[in-house]
Amino acid sequence: MKDIIKPIAVLGAICLVVTALLAYINSVTSPIILAAEQKAAEEARLEVMPEANSFEKIDSELPEGVTEAYLADNGGYVFMLTTKGYGGDIKLICGILDGKLTKIKTLSHNETSGIGSKVVAGNYGDNYIGKSEDDYSQVDSVTGATISSKAYKKALGSEVKPSALFIIML
Repeated sequence: MKDIIKPIAVLGAICLVVTALLAYINSVTSPIILAAEQKAAEEARLEVMPEANSFEKIDSELPEGVTEAYLADNGGYVFMLTTKGYGGDIKLICGILDGKLTKIKTLSHNETSGIGSKVVAGNYGDNYIGKSEDDYSQVDSVTGATISSKAYKKALGSEVKPSALFIIML
């Protein structure tokens, strides 16, 4: 009986020590990780709206696909968007000033490497810069990545009139 209880007690003690260490490390690193995420989000907002110096989060109810919205001090808006692509969710951030897109950037995606990634990792988003909501449909899809291309357009609201982004700005 002693031969069975001793290994169980040792394994239990090891598990308790490891759990306590992981909890401590998590409590130390959580604020650092949160600060890094907030800094990255601020940098992304500044990248899509470079003329702005500060952003105020819009706390009203947001339409489907819009996860966060910010009002920039220059009168523009920055939107965090999530849309469904071929490989899963695509997370985007875009800036809109005077009704025209200033920039759109892909934050994360799971699109097929080499095909769908042409849309999300390449310069496809640059095709939307300077365009208004009515012009989004004029941007051509990437050959072989139609679903990913349509996901971009859907996120920006070109398939639904009026778009969710422009509703927030009103």
